[in-house]
Amino acid sequence: MIDYNGRRFRSAGEDSVIARYHQHGNLVWAHFAGGDVRRGTVNGTCDTEGVLHLGYTMVLHDGEVICGYTRSTPIPGPDGRISLCEQWRRYGPNAATGTSYLEELP
Repeated sequence: MIDYNGRRFRSAGEDSVIARYHQHGNLVWAHFAGGDVRRGTVNGTCDTEGVLHLGYTMVLHDGEVICGYTRSTPIPGPDGRISLCEQWRRYGPNAATGTSYLEELP
């Protein structure tokens, strides 16, 4: 299992979102902000392969509140850092699905 405690990840782009992860056993949570996101959190679990199963909420700068679920699969890099391939699903009035990538910060 991958230990996510203390790892930081960012989304692609100039105004990227930065998340700091915490872990205790298989329980994983993170706080994130940046770009259009004023504040966000994820909470969930990590399986034995390091795959994260997370629920998320975020508040955008325009006041919109977004809730959803993501399954994040780790992709090991040559330097020991990992990227996360996120398969996400948004609920509510602006429901959507998609794939995003996060890269670990050094």
